[in-house]
Order: sequence, then C-alpha cells, then structure tokens
Amino acid sequence: MELANLSVLLVWGAATALAVALIAFSIDLSRLSGARVEARDKTRERVAVGAGGVVDAPQDGTPANGAPGPVDRRFAGVGMSVTWLAAALLLVAVVLRGIAAGRTPWANMYEFTVVGAFVAVAVFAIVSTRRDVRFLGAFVTFLGTIFLVTAQTRFFVEATGVQPALQKYWLVIHVGVAILATGIFTVAFVTSVLQLLRDARDNGSPVLGSARWGWLDHTPAPAALESLSFRLNAVAFVLWTFTIIGGAIWAEDAWGRYWGWDPKEVWSFIVWVVYAAYLHARTTRGWSGTRAAWFVVAGYACVLFNFTGVNLIFNGKHSYSGL
Repeated sequence: MELANLSVLLVWGAATALAVALIAFSIDLSRLSGARVEARDKTRERVAVGAGGVVDAPQDGTPANGAPGPVDRRFAGVGMSVTWLAAALLLVAVVLRGIAAGRTPWANMYEFTVVGAFVAVAVFAIVSTRRDVRFLGAFVTFLGTIFLVTAQTRFFVEATGVQPALQKYWLVIHVGVAILATGIFTVAFVTSVLQLLRDARDNGSPVLGSARWGWLDHTPAPAALESLSFRLNAVAFVLWTFTIIGGAIWAEDAWGRYWGWDPKEVWSFIVWVVYAAYLHARTTRGWSGTRAAWFVVAGYACVLFNFTGVNLIFNGKHSYSGL
C-alpha cells in the first residue's frame, strides 16, 4: 500500500476514534446530568421527611444541599484514552503524508485541516495531563471529527509537490506556526462557549436550567473557564503575531514586498486585531464574563473565515487550497 493511501486510512481511523470519544464523553455528560437530578430528588425527599426540621447530611456522599456529589467518570476516562489514540493516528498520518509528498505536509487546505485538527486534539490531551478538562472533551472531539470528515470529503487532494513559491523553509515556519495557533484558538473557543453556557445556567436561563443540562454544574465556574480561555488565547495570539511577521518576511523574499493587501494578509491582520482588542479589553479595561467570551467567539469566527472563505471565495497570491 502506498504511503499516501495509508495516510488517508489513518485519518479516517482518527476520525472514527474521535467519534467514539465523542460518544464516550457525551455519555459521561449524560451521567453527570443524571447524578444532578438524583441528588436534587434525594434532597427533596429528605426535606419532605424532615417536615422543615434540620436535615442531616446524607451518608451516600451526596451533599445535603443537592449539589452534585462524586460520580463515576469511567466513560470520561474511555474518552480520554481514545482521544490519545486519535492524536497518535493523526500524527502518523501527517508524517506519512509528508513522506509521500516529499515536503512539509501543510501546503494546502486538506493538509492544514488535518494538521489543525491534530493540534487541537493534542492541545486538549496535553492540557488534560495538568488539569481536569474532561468537560471539554465532547466539544473538542466533535469539532475534530467535523474537521477531519470535511477534510476527507471536501478538501482532499493528492499528495504531490508544491509550486516554486512554496518551496521555502518558510513553509515549515510560517504555516506551521499558523496551524499551531489555530489549534490553540480552537480549544480556547470551546472553553469560551462552555463559559457562556455555564454563565447562562447560573443566571437562571429557562432552557439551560433544565435537568438535561445538569452536567454544567460539574464544570468549573465561569471565572475559571474564562481564565483558561484567556491563557490559551494569549499563547495563540503570540504565535499568530509571529505568523504575520514571518509571512511578511516571506512575502518580501518571494514577491519583493512585505505587505500587498492580499485577501489572506488582510484577514490575517483582522484576526490579529480582534484578538489584540480582546486581550487589551480584558487586561486593561476590565472586560470579563460574557463580553470577553463573545469576543473570543467573534475572533474564532474570523479565524474560520480566514481559512475557508478567503481560500475558496477570493483569488490572491495565497490561493493555495489545491482545489
């Protein structure tokens, strides 16, 4: 079997693994919701039996105030294990793609999407070794599955060489750093979306206040989620800044100018401006809570458009989608 074909099979294998992880994480969230409802019902029963008297703390580990107690998280463990497997499959797939093409494997939309999905999954898995972020698992694996299936069905191109303008070491540096930044932006985006959901539930949302969303009570407080998102976005912003600087240097070497208002250049700068405004507003203007989270959502929307819309709609010097 050719290496390129083996790479494709491994990507499909990784997509399948992420889908399995998604199911496992979803079951875990469902069990958390069930535990929340059970804790609430037990508390109501005890209050009813106590007839308004003092209710002793239960002996089964469930807090007397109805807060969620210890829950079996075995499905979350399964999800993490399969996520690590998916990351490993993607890593091998990317390496084989590069060997088959005889170059760095991120020169078109297909490869960018595959490597970007790998980075997002890997960042999630690595962060999970330092803190419990399994509550992000269902969201990260969902996006990862969507990205890989889209890459295979919409963006796929054969593993071939690249045009002379891309045969530079800057392909490794400039595009590689851009992919790394995009992957981190993805995880930060998921964290901010979860922050918005948790904040809405805490503020009495009639929809998110239902029992089916009880798993949100087991996630960190909105402030903690915001802090995690901020740290991830700060790292990604530094990488994106280097992406723009590196791109300008490469443009001067390839086309004799640092900046030419090419659609990709413009939208990359727009992404930088949005995230710079977010970081500035949060650190110096006191923007926090939902305002900061929506800023992150807007920034990630710009990231997605910069990758898809600019490549597929506009024609420019960066039209390297391969489609």
